[in-house]
Amino acid sequence: MIKTGGPRSIGVPASEARLHFGTELQELGGGPRRRLLMVDDEPAFELSFYCGTCPLLFRRLETANEKLSLESMQERLRGPLDDTDGGGVIEAFGGLLPEGEYLPLLLDVEPRLVIPGKEGDYFSVEQVTAWGIDQFWGLPEYPHTPYYRTFETTVDADAHLYEFVVPMVPPTWNERERVEEYVALMERGTVPTAVAISTLDVCQSALGLGDDPAAHWGLTHFLLDGHHKLEAAATAGRPVRLLSLLTLGESLAGAEDAARLPALRAQPRSARATG
Repeated sequence: MIKTGGPRSIGVPASEARLHFGTELQELGGGPRRRLLMVDDEPAFELSFYCGTCPLLFRRLETANEKLSLESMQERLRGPLDDTDGGGVIEAFGGLLPEGEYLPLLLDVEPRLVIPGKEGDYFSVEQVTAWGIDQFWGLPEYPHTPYYRTFETTVDADAHLYEFVVPMVPPTWNERERVEEYVALMERGTVPTAVAISTLDVCQSALGLGDDPAAHWGLTHFLLDGHHKLEAAATAGRPVRLLSLLTLGESLAGAEDAARLPALRAQPRSARATG
């Protein structure tokens, strides 16, 4: 399932939003400005640099320790949403987000849990192929969090879409009983719904350090609700429905790129052929 209702204006004034995007100096006395996802005014994740030529990035920071689920929505999200109007779900989660234009996407995802540096890690494989290893550290980028890979497909001959679901806190923090409850629910055929704020970052190496110069379209979903559901789905090999609220103002992509996402997400899954 891939549904979208077109861009919508949602959110609250930035001073009232629990989650927002911001920047800060990387070090005293200057340095490149970090692009950040903030939760309760604390930096939660460092994101891809604004230049668009640096590697795709979502790096969990030490102050990322809060989930943003809404108790009032738990029963509504226990099963599948069928449309992007969401029966009040979008408006409810909009109360956590800063005012802006968002593209709601309703997706079915089959998550696979990835541990950084282990099998399937985007940062150790596909990113190195495009950018090489970090020239200062002599190592691949490291996201400091387990994450889920869900989908990838060809954009065109020179670009590839990679999709990720990133938990606000590690799966090891999840309550085992709730994970097992969702596993049992999914094995009976229920497809529960998770909610995320998402970014689309289009990044392309300008230095030719890697073996593949293709642009990487990184569709990254930061979980607002659904931490136990994603782990359960990955454990059971079952799908989850994901309501993605894609920020148009804070993504490193143009409106025309975002408008292509429903069609790209409807394509068959395919890996990038690099040689």
